[in-house]
Amino acid sequence: MPLLHLNNITHRYGKNVVLNGVTLSLEPGAIGLLGPNGAGKSTLLKILMGLITPTGGEGTLLDKDLRGPAFPRRRLIGYMSEADALVPGLRGAEYVALAGELCGMPRKDASRRAHELLSYLGLDDARYRKLEEYSTGMKQRIKLAQALVHDPPLLLLDEPTSGLDPAGREAMLSLLSTLATQHGKSFLFCTHVLGDVERTCETTVILHKGKVLCQERTESLRGQRDDCFRLSVEGNTEAFQARLLEQQITLKVTEREGWFITLPEPMQTDQLFRLASQSGAIITNLQPDDDDLERVFHRLLNHAPAMPTREPTLLPFAQEPAHVA
Repeated sequence: MPLLHLNNITHRYGKNVVLNGVTLSLEPGAIGLLGPNGAGKSTLLKILMGLITPTGGEGTLLDKDLRGPAFPRRRLIGYMSEADALVPGLRGAEYVALAGELCGMPRKDASRRAHELLSYLGLDDARYRKLEEYSTGMKQRIKLAQALVHDPPLLLLDEPTSGLDPAGREAMLSLLSTLATQHGKSFLFCTHVLGDVERTCETTVILHKGKVLCQERTESLRGQRDDCFRLSVEGNTEAFQARLLEQQITLKVTEREGWFITLPEPMQTDQLFRLASQSGAIITNLQPDDDDLERVFHRLLNHAPAMPTREPTLLPFAQEPAHVA
């Protein structure tokens, strides 16, 4: 069963098109949803939870029709919001148990499960403290606990590392990796922090101006590019640059990181040393350029097509009756 299937999902607020024909098909697993502010990430999460109705398109989440009632779909989802969304006056164990009851769990089961989760997440000593007394790191973990209390197969995580210090961020990312690899949880990790996705997610989806810019395995996105290299060069660098351009070798020189080149097929690296020698230059360092996700992200954004100014053709979408979750 696919985790998520979307076909031409669109959404707009007035004349502002937020999602413009989003089409995705995702299998269960750890998925990163990347994009700059305004890309449509939060709007997409709201659609998946049934909080808003798309203007057009169709899709399924865990085999539940997005046009159907929202509550059966929400019972399969654990949502961790970016905002605190905590209830003042409640203690940690009470808050997590309440989330379980709201998902339909009997009170006794919800309370037992809340205590189990708080122990698992390292909040044993804080379970009876009021939520307003929690630190930022504790608030993030209690939000994760309430998302997990009903044992959903899918977690929707909206900026789960927001506000955390380096140690807290590492602890949260380690925990999410454990949930995916050892407990079989799927999650959609919505963030603009590329390193977090690189650390935890098998698949990366990049949204830009309401469109899917890229859907790819994370390892493939940041994998080694066999034709790209970094160079350090001394000597007559200007003559060497001119010789490289004559050979149709793509060259980028940055003051901070040095030279980046892309070799045309079937050129090999030994030819670079010959060109350098002929130019009176010396290559002092040569190494493959392994893209990290951040460079891939910015390269894709720089080559993204402009958003069309006209409004898209909208598909009919059945209105959903109101439900109380």
